[in-house]
Amino acid sequence: MSQQRLQAAASFKAFMLTNSAKSNLNLYDHLTRLLTKVMDERPQNVVDVIEDMSRDVKRGLFEAKQSTLRDSPQTTAAQLLAEQQRLLFTRGEEGDQEDELIETPLPNVSEVGFYLEQAGVGLGREEMQRIFLALKKLVESQPLQRCRLWGKILGVESNYVVAEAEYREGEEEEEQSAEETAEDEEREGETQDDEEENEEGEGDPLPRSAYKPPPVVPKEAIRTGVNKFVYYVCKEPGLPWVKLPSVTPAQISAARQIRKFFTGRLDAPIVSYPPFPGSEANYLRAQIARISAGTHISPQGFYQFGEEEGDEEDEAPRDSHEVNPDFEGIPVPEMAESLSTWVHHVQHILQQGRCTWVNLAAKPEEESYEEGDAEEKEEEPDEPEPEAGPPLLTPLSEDAEMFSTSPWSSKMSSTLTSQYALAVLRSNLWPGAHAYACGKKFENIYVGWGLKFAGEGFTPSVPAMPQNEYPSGPEITEALDPTLEEEQALKAALEEQQAAQEDMDDMDEGEEEEDDD
Repeated sequence: MSQQRLQAAASFKAFMLTNSAKSNLNLYDHLTRLLTKVMDERPQNVVDVIEDMSRDVKRGLFEAKQSTLRDSPQTTAAQLLAEQQRLLFTRGEEGDQEDELIETPLPNVSEVGFYLEQAGVGLGREEMQRIFLALKKLVESQPLQRCRLWGKILGVESNYVVAEAEYREGEEEEEQSAEETAEDEEREGETQDDEEENEEGEGDPLPRSAYKPPPVVPKEAIRTGVNKFVYYVCKEPGLPWVKLPSVTPAQISAARQIRKFFTGRLDAPIVSYPPFPGSEANYLRAQIARISAGTHISPQGFYQFGEEEGDEEDEAPRDSHEVNPDFEGIPVPEMAESLSTWVHHVQHILQQGRCTWVNLAAKPEEESYEEGDAEEKEEEPDEPEPEAGPPLLTPLSEDAEMFSTSPWSSKMSSTLTSQYALAVLRSNLWPGAHAYACGKKFENIYVGWGLKFAGEGFTPSVPAMPQNEYPSGPEITEALDPTLEEEQALKAALEEQQAAQEDMDDMDEGEEEEDDD
């Protein structure tokens, strides 16, 4: 009897070890894993949850088997950006918060976003709040005296959030000296290359070109002209802020002649004609300077000239202003109807690429003394006429039209509740530039592609005609090869000429012999 039971048990165990045709599992191993899990977890009311535990054991085996057939989930770009933006919502130390409450250059972006929302422009509440926190990080990391949201420039691959800042007194001197040192090193490298070329050419002198390039227009110093403010950009709030370099007149002049969409990469080259001297970071900085000079406006009377400048002669252009403490505001309906109630508070950029004109024909005093009489013999070139643009705080009513289009469009944010409305201005020359004003508060913002209105169509500049390599003339022009008949005729003529010459020589010798006799 016991032998039969052993045979029955062995037969039943073999039956339990039989694998399923669907899942390739057997009951014996499954019960072993299930009982092991029950012993490890020891849940309450095992009889009630045994089915669920059995299902979990099977699911665990299924997932482990299928994990080799699919890739593990990768972190998306949105998740990475969310991880970086999470740091914006971390609170700082209590001491830092107390200092911020006392004095801070951080602008109230939430208030600006509230007014921009009424004006029908802006970036949305969520993005404005993230930009607000990103500007807070910028103010905490840099010694800034003033900071504001300049706007957002759209790009093909990514966008640029632009912040306008101003350093404290003396903080930017180190950076300016670093830029000057880099420029000096470049000039020294060029002079060394020229000296090496001259040394190599001493043994075998080569012809030198008489072409003299036009003088380079010097760029304006920091805190003056187009470099009055410093600009930082970031692709998304939470990503690191990158400082843009100072802009030069050559970059502004080249930016006026080309139209390029931004890619979103600051190191991207600018492929254009005329060639642009720099990368996308320099092109972005040049466009920011042009947009600021043409679209940054304020209510008339908000700014005034200082007393010291008022005592100077009227001919001297004024390049700075200060806030008028007695400004009481202009009624919103009047500002929405008349452009003469708005003024430009950023200097105009001249055709030279600077806000202040510089005479390139004037030579330093040292050179004039060294040249002496040689300079007097040469004809002095005519003095160029100084270039002048619209003065600071010029009303918008004096802006010129382009392509039969008014430079500005004005409106009220609401006609139903006009007592609480804003005066909103939109630039037609720089689509995306807006300004609002209400009482003593106003703000400028730009959200666009960074391109100026070009009328119906844009025609790029045509390349110049290629110059001649050398002056063409008969003395250097290669003659055509003569034909066989021409060569034979020339040969016969030369033989006749030679024979005639010999006859003349014989006659001369005979006459000399007769004279001797």
